[in-house]
Amino acid sequence: MAKLALVYGLHLLPGDELDSVGEGSIVLKNGRKASVALHLIEGATEKEIRKQLMQSLDAFFEFYPEI
Repeated sequence: MAKLALVYGLHLLPGDELDSVGEGSIVLKNGRKASVALHLIEGATEKEIRKQLMQSLDAFFEFYPEI
């Protein structure tokens, strides 16, 4: 299997300051472009946010059972 690269980003800020979430972009070495879906996780505590983040990661890898 080829070496894989997981692209991600995190930014923690007050939820009431958030207006919208768009998408990120990637440019591959061959010139092709791809987009990265950005996900919003909200919670009142670090524990709530971490729990949701781990559930999101688990769900992501369920899309790729061959890994």
